[in-house]
Amino acid sequence: LLNQEPLLSLDSIPDGGLVEATARVDGEPESLVVHRQGDVVRAWLNVCPHAGRRLDWAPGQFLRSREGQLVCAAHGAAFELEGGLCVSGPCRGDALRAVPVAVRDGQVWPA
Repeated sequence: LLNQEPLLSLDSIPDGGLVEATARVDGEPESLVVHRQGDVVRAWLNVCPHAGRRLDWAPGQFLRSREGQLVCAAHGAAFELEGGLCVSGPCRGDALRAVPVAVRDGQVWPA
């Protein structure tokens, strides 16, 4: 992958927060959900495995459960933020599709 650009800066993600970024996945631009926990950043496709809808209720606006899980705005599936596993709702036991990222020099890069 030549001429890679960072997805976003680490400082643009609040600690514990969820933001949207766009990255090429399998050659196509895709919306990602990006989660930061301290210096650890994880990313998944912004697609619920239940019905293939976006997870956000408005672009880049994500719902959280009282337990801090990511909640799909369409049908209420809840995903834990360590591995993207659906822990409740219509796709329980499925998982979000992870997209590898790395943090270098204060930037989040596709890995």
